[in-house]
Amino acid sequence: MRHSGAVTESFPGQSLPTLIDAIRAGRLTPSEHVAQALERLAADPFNTVITLDVERAMAAAAALTDEATQGRWRGPLHGIALGVKDLIDVAGLPTRCGSNVLRDAPPAVADAPAVAQLRAAGAVIVAKLHTQEFAHGPTGDVAATGPARNPHDPTRITGGSSSGSAAAVAAGYLPLALGTDTGCSVRTPAALCGVVGLKPTYGAVSTDGVFPLAETLDHVGVLTGDVAGAALAWSVLNGRDAGAPVAVDGLRVGVPMDDYWQPADPAIAPWPAAAVAALAAAGARVVEVRTPMIDELVATYPLIVGNEAYTTHARWLARRPADYQPLIRERLLSFADRPAVEYIQAQRTRRRLVPEFGAAVGDVDVLVLPTTRLRATPIGAASVPIDGADVDVRPAMLALNSPFNLTGWPAVSVPAPVDGLPIGVQIVGVGLDEYGIIDVAAALERAWR
Repeated sequence: MRHSGAVTESFPGQSLPTLIDAIRAGRLTPSEHVAQALERLAADPFNTVITLDVERAMAAAAALTDEATQGRWRGPLHGIALGVKDLIDVAGLPTRCGSNVLRDAPPAVADAPAVAQLRAAGAVIVAKLHTQEFAHGPTGDVAATGPARNPHDPTRITGGSSSGSAAAVAAGYLPLALGTDTGCSVRTPAALCGVVGLKPTYGAVSTDGVFPLAETLDHVGVLTGDVAGAALAWSVLNGRDAGAPVAVDGLRVGVPMDDYWQPADPAIAPWPAAAVAALAAAGARVVEVRTPMIDELVATYPLIVGNEAYTTHARWLARRPADYQPLIRERLLSFADRPAVEYIQAQRTRRRLVPEFGAAVGDVDVLVLPTTRLRATPIGAASVPIDGADVDVRPAMLALNSPFNLTGWPAVSVPAPVDGLPIGVQIVGVGLDEYGIIDVAAALERAWR
């Protein structure tokens, strides 16, 4: 993968599988690896870090180093440094959600289940990472601590809301980070920062211990430097073996043809087609699909998110409105007096249309499409000019992702091999599970090397 701009040189063994091999072979100790990660995070110029947990991380790494010298291994992530989005509870650290509302939050009393699973497999939590305030937005530039900055160009957004998680992996600080995804929040920052972002099937990873944005759409996901890293992380979170890998030969690859699925940035347009061509060259069968219900389906998304989020925040908004970032406060309060019937109708429409969507694409194993309609935009920009027309940033970052939060299908964003601002290609599981779409992503990654 080629990178340009301000990205720091990756430390040796940035790839999660390579790091694991080095630790297992004794070429690198957990203490050395964790110390390297902490050093780089401490010098971070991209505003990815909220809290460094230096003493506890080094103590954990020392214990894991001792165990490794004795041939004892806690699991596949033994000694691996992990960053956690500051929306997710880590025992002993506060969860501030990017907001002054929670600036005095006490330390969490327990790990969220996703954190606990990774820790039990040997991961060492080194940092809590930047998030858009309360995960409410796809840009990553609205938070009490200021905007996260894209390592490829610090004047541009990371994408959100898992902003710090994507940027920390892209900058080479960490091989693995946890994020959340309610409408795009793992996949969009992955695409804009040039890393891999996996959103599992809805409910496949517990959201206990995760501050909610919209409970009926929230997912926990992972961000890694490559597809093999995502596969390893998923094997831990999933807790079962992958089974036989999915063969690309004979795979049915769906290409959405409706105008809705097209990118706004012309630089993005060739890459989904290139991905499809690479899979076809390996024996996949390409199927054009149409989704006439898509506009009505995605119109339910803002109503569901807006109403569920306002309900969570109503009491704080009434008592402490000034503690919110102005843009987030405005979005939340816009749902203060909405009738309940609006939310109920939106959920009923969703339940009606998701099966129609599934039927429309039911003859394929995966969909291949852009992850976002735009590449990383300037920090603070509400719109950008494309071919003489202004394109609104927020919808452009959400539009191609949110349908798969509404359906709950698994999806992964894979970076295209471009110079300059990164571009993501999204692979969505229709007939395949997480392991299946990871296998397809791996085949694509191999073809592009």
